[in-house]
Amino acid sequence: MAPSIQAPPVQLFNGAAGPVPQSHLLPEFSMKDKVVVVSGGGRGLGLVQAEALIEAGAVVHCIDILPDPSLDPTSEFAVVAARAKKELNSHLTYHRVDVTEEPQVSEVFEKVAAKEGRLDGCLVAAGINYESPALEYSPEQVDRMLRINVKGAFLTAQGAARIMVRFGTPGSICLIASMSGTIANRGMFASLYNTSKAGVMQMARSLAAEWGVHGIRVNTLSPGYCTTQMLLNLFEQYPERKAQWPTENMLQRFSEPKEYRGAALFLLSDASSFMTGSDLRIDGGHAAW
Repeated sequence: MAPSIQAPPVQLFNGAAGPVPQSHLLPEFSMKDKVVVVSGGGRGLGLVQAEALIEAGAVVHCIDILPDPSLDPTSEFAVVAARAKKELNSHLTYHRVDVTEEPQVSEVFEKVAAKEGRLDGCLVAAGINYESPALEYSPEQVDRMLRINVKGAFLTAQGAARIMVRFGTPGSICLIASMSGTIANRGMFASLYNTSKAGVMQMARSLAAEWGVHGIRVNTLSPGYCTTQMLLNLFEQYPERKAQWPTENMLQRFSEPKEYRGAALFLLSDASSFMTGSDLRIDGGHAAW
């Protein structure tokens, strides 16, 4: 059996000078006084993005199916929540939610709306992957993959848009897709995952077309291979990929969660105010060969 590869700790951004003062930001990138919900924000890529949004001035509510990580003061989530309060004059709140259950999703958005009185953005990062030859997927596996990655993404975007429409304010929704929504990964049996992410990309285009009249923008962010726990789990079963996959993009390496901080801020802020129905693919050139 291949040796277990431990995930590196989430690399949180802690510049020596702390957050960049708002007066020194390009104003269109500022999230000051804006409220954002991040799904899949209990750890990993979602949590890294949540911290970036807080640094830009936002108030962030994270939803995830994990047991409440804020109860453990040593958890990555608790570290970011403490920093939000003590250093950044904001707050990071956790809500345990199953994004595939519409009543739970609606309830959490109602709570955020009641507490904050507004909703300006939503980052939809909750998702799963597991690998199997297409001939061997069970009906239960098919249902679970599509339920979380597609249904969960739709219900989260829908919940956010309902609040934005009610308040009559423009907003931005970013769905985390994948380069796997554009290409079929060489050497990886991921037909269902790839299908789900292609579905997320088409979902964003369709929602953008429908909600543009309300001033709601909907885009996707498509990462390449990134050192999240999801990727590292694959290396335990297929250790040869750790050396092979970096050679398949133009930068010859994996990406890290922190390298998507700026992209999420761009898509959720006014810096992308004329961008909707689009996909921002950041894959080290993998799909550009």
